[in-house]
Amino acid sequence: MELSIGSTDFLKVFKHLDTHEIGKTGNKVNLFLCPINANKFDYSRIVNELIEPLADFAISRKVKRSYSNKPMTLSKIAREKFVEYKKNTGELGEFLLYCFLEGHLKAPKIFSKLEMKTSASMYVNGSDGVHFLKLADDNYQLVFGESKTIEKLDSAMNSAFKSIHQFINEINDKGNFKTGINFEKRLISDNLDHESWAEEEKEFLTKLIYPTTDEEFEVDDAFGIFIGFQINPTEEQKKSSNSDYRKAIETDVREQLEKELKNIEKLIKRYELYGYSLYIYALPFTELDNARKEIMKGITK
Repeated sequence: MELSIGSTDFLKVFKHLDTHEIGKTGNKVNLFLCPINANKFDYSRIVNELIEPLADFAISRKVKRSYSNKPMTLSKIAREKFVEYKKNTGELGEFLLYCFLEGHLKAPKIFSKLEMKTSASMYVNGSDGVHFLKLADDNYQLVFGESKTIEKLDSAMNSAFKSIHQFINEINDKGNFKTGINFEKRLISDNLDHESWAEEEKEFLTKLIYPTTDEEFEVDDAFGIFIGFQINPTEEQKKSSNSDYRKAIETDVREQLEKELKNIEKLIKRYELYGYSLYIYALPFTELDNARKEIMKGITK
């Protein structure tokens, strides 16, 4: 089963700084950096590279194929799927998570929540999307998405892990019942016809969602997490040479993430997430709110 994303060229615009492994279940934290031009984060370059995968994220394979000879119409439909960019602070994170899961992790999308929206004002609860990943031992994982874009790195990470805990245990902030992972699996199963899967693909996905002892492979739940956070370059850094500015920013974000690794270990312990593989993608922004609006406006206009 192929990736839904048409091109992974967007990865070239982000600089991959570090990969950290945590624990023994395959947990990985990947730190990326936005492009820098003249001591500023170059969000226009990000916009240019994110335009192409937008339709792959926002629209099902089935709809894409039905508009294969109408690329402009397809582009319009994809952009309309996003709510007004000033009002929604989450969809950029969902989109970037999709891009990293498909482009970097190589985990094909089963579906994204955005493609299930029937109107711009409709919000869908649950994970931000569902992917699957084939492992080196020929077993599989269902990868549920969770994205947070919050100024402080620790706050974003705390919020993401809390959401995952509630999603697994199907509870809300007060401990009362809330639809979660089991509802999500039923949703995937009920909407397999939403995509243009071949019959053998539907059968395979059904086995991923509801594995039995008759299968030749095992399936475990996992989570893909996107964390967008804010950094604040100093005036001295802004006035430095281009080379020194880049070095300073890279040093700062590396140090921030390294300090956060212990917190991640504590969150795994607090929420008893042992056994779940966590694929975390961290990306810093300057002036997070403005950056989010600028990028969203650029890819939806």
